[in-house]
Order: sequence, then C-alpha cells, then structure tokens
Amino acid sequence: MTETQHNNEANNTGQLTCLIAEDNLINQKILMRFLNNLGLNADLAKDGLEAVEAVKIKDYDVIFMDIQMPRMDGLAATKCILNDCQLEQKPTIIAVTANTSKDIERNCYDNGMTGFISKPVSMKVIKQALKQYFNFVEK
Repeated sequence: MTETQHNNEANNTGQLTCLIAEDNLINQKILMRFLNNLGLNADLAKDGLEAVEAVKIKDYDVIFMDIQMPRMDGLAATKCILNDCQLEQKPTIIAVTANTSKDIERNCYDNGMTGFISKPVSMKVIKQALKQYFNFVEK
C-alpha cells in the first residue's frame, strides 16, 4: 500500500492517527484540544526520542513535530523516523515551531518534513494542514 493509498484509507474511515511531539505543556494541550475538536485523537510524545519510540509501536498518519525539544530535537527525530526506523508506512510530519526564519523552514523541508506551521497555532491552520495533506473533512 502506498502512502497516498494509506492516507486516503484513513480519510475514508474518518480516523487519522495523530502524534503530537511537543515538550511544552501549554502547546501540548492546545494541539490536543484542536485535534479533539476535529474529532481526532492524538498520542503525545514529550520529545523527539519519545516520538521515535512511538512510531516503532504504532503507525501514524501525521506527526505534529516541534523543532526545539530536549533529548532529541524535531529535525533529528524526523530524520530518524523517515530514514532509520524502517517503517512500512511513513508518516506525514508537519513542523510546528515558533522559529519562523526561512532557514529553519528550509531545513525542515530538507530533513523530510511535509509541512510547516508557525506558533502560536490556530484551529484554522491545523484544519488547513489536515485538508491539504489528507483531504480531511470535519465531521
């Protein structure tokens, strides 16, 4: 099954599998609330290392990945997830960061991230990203 087929299959069931990789408690709660309000459940990783471990246990359609985290930052975690974890299904990884410099954005894409969202996040931006990458339709 290709990534696109998997993503479309997830859309047909209405259940995208989501992971939030974020070390800040407030940002965790905000992202979780936005996804819950869209009818989606999400798992939480408090740093890049936990995100890498989470993808070894469960397939995720999308990971909202903070860039600056302890133990392993989002860029290193993305490289590991996409290149080293030998996953059957590669997740769509969307950077979520307060650092909006063009260099950081380019670095995110160069490391395999699919999207880039700047903090503070909004419900509108989360919905747009899910619609863009997964044809997500809110129920």
